[in-house]
Amino acid sequence: MARAKFEVGEAVEMRCLHRRDGRLVADWLPGIVAAADYRMLGVKFAVEVFTNNGLAIPDRILWCAHGSPNLRRPGAPEQANQTREVHTDG
Repeated sequence: MARAKFEVGEAVEMRCLHRRDGRLVADWLPGIVAAADYRMLGVKFAVEVFTNNGLAIPDRILWCAHGSPNLRRPGAPEQANQTREVHTDG
């Protein structure tokens, strides 16, 4: 049976670019669903997050489809080798 879609106010984890120990990494980061409809949801983060090309997102909200592999509920099983460090110029 498929799990229900995410709802506003629900805690989630999203695999995204963020800083950890001063380095830009692509790894799971906890956030809160700030907006949701039948297809997409916006996740608000407490720390600065970045686009795929390294630009900071001013409102710290990233959008994602409900069924994305980059989105999960907290406590989901870990998958090996998911963290990757991102090298940017500058």
